[in-house]
Amino acid sequence: MSVLEDVGVSARSGHPWFGSLRLRPPAVPAEALRWRSRHAMRDLGWPYQRLLPAAPLVVPRSSYAELFRVTRALLDLIRRTALESAPTTEGRLAAYRMPANEHQLFMADPFIEERYADCVVRPDVVIGADGPRFLEFNVSGALSGPVECHCRLRMWRELYGDDTGRVPYTSDEPLAVRTAMFRDLCAELDEPPRVAILGSARDQGGHTRYFDIQADYLSRHGLHARFFEPEHLHEAWDCPPGLRYPVGLRDFTIPDWEELGIDTAPVQAAVDQGCLLVGTQTSTFLSSKLTMGMLSEGRPWMTAAERALVDRYLPWTRVLSHRWTARGDRKVDLVPFAVAHREELVLKESIGMSGKQVVLGRATGQAEWEAAVTAAAETGTSIVQEYVSARTCRLALLADGEDEPHDADVAPVIGPLLFGGRPAGITTRFFGDGRSGIVSVLGTHGTDGCMVAV
Repeated sequence: MSVLEDVGVSARSGHPWFGSLRLRPPAVPAEALRWRSRHAMRDLGWPYQRLLPAAPLVVPRSSYAELFRVTRALLDLIRRTALESAPTTEGRLAAYRMPANEHQLFMADPFIEERYADCVVRPDVVIGADGPRFLEFNVSGALSGPVECHCRLRMWRELYGDDTGRVPYTSDEPLAVRTAMFRDLCAELDEPPRVAILGSARDQGGHTRYFDIQADYLSRHGLHARFFEPEHLHEAWDCPPGLRYPVGLRDFTIPDWEELGIDTAPVQAAVDQGCLLVGTQTSTFLSSKLTMGMLSEGRPWMTAAERALVDRYLPWTRVLSHRWTARGDRKVDLVPFAVAHREELVLKESIGMSGKQVVLGRATGQAEWEAAVTAAAETGTSIVQEYVSARTCRLALLADGEDEPHDADVAPVIGPLLFGGRPAGITTRFFGDGRSGIVSVLGTHGTDGCMVAV
């Protein structure tokens, strides 16, 4: 009997984008499936999850392809919007009102700095009434998803693969695509194929497995790779030319390291010596939610086709300040409009992680919402965005203590990974009871998984 079953669109999901096919859970005991899942994700800095996916989330190939086609197109517009905000890094720092801790780690060569800012990308997407809606763009070497998706895909391949290793679905392999990206970067820069993975076990609960998986994969596929704690990063460049690590993955964020008391000075020294750590610091401008606001409002250079693409896939988003703007066919005074339309809007700071800097209007009292909007309007470093009611689909889940998986409606936040412009797999995160809103594994205790195509 095939592990794929057609249950019909209406039974499978609340939107045809999800399709009608689903994967049955693999034919193993529930306790074995739980053990495999937790073993695959061990020591990755991920919290304990009481609820686990019992199968990958399946979508039609056309839906899978649409995510990457649109991600690439929107990323081009995001990049252009950020870079044209000012002609220099100093100008952009002022235009974005970046906090002082982000005024560092830029490369001396502005061409190199800007050229490699968007190497590692993962937007957050939900399926709304009209299909995919892109809520934000995460552009950073430190974004979550690649290692976790790799580990889950490897587990599903072992469980669903036949005697020849074939599986009844397709997916891009994150670490394979990123390996190809690094190989191309080294060739483009005419440098030896040596890659540094920069991070800290202090950011992973003291474990190095998260970084070891990445370095081992690169090394097994033709690239000499090594994981560096920041204190040892000088060994990547202060050495004979043939032993240098000319490129690397910058797998940390400045706020996270500040919170842990980790000094970024060794990173600045490596960057000053010409080490290309992707994504470069300019990626912060691309990630900023202010860029989404500027793009949604429209730029003078946008074509009619680009405007239509943005209107189709981005929810209405505006940089919050005391001014007038367009909402549909009418002009609105933005701050009073935001205060009066609490249940329709979300307030987001320009820089944030794990949903910590997000306020859902519908989950907030009117007085608290008005105070948050008014304060944010004074700083000019937040956006208001149309709330998208996420559609659900059916997925098999396995909870602690259950002898069998159960079906549940979930409203997934979908994360297509793009490395060097290439599709690299899709992550998902969701609540097991169909709720939507701020969905984060670390921040709001959601469940993570991956998406495949059939």
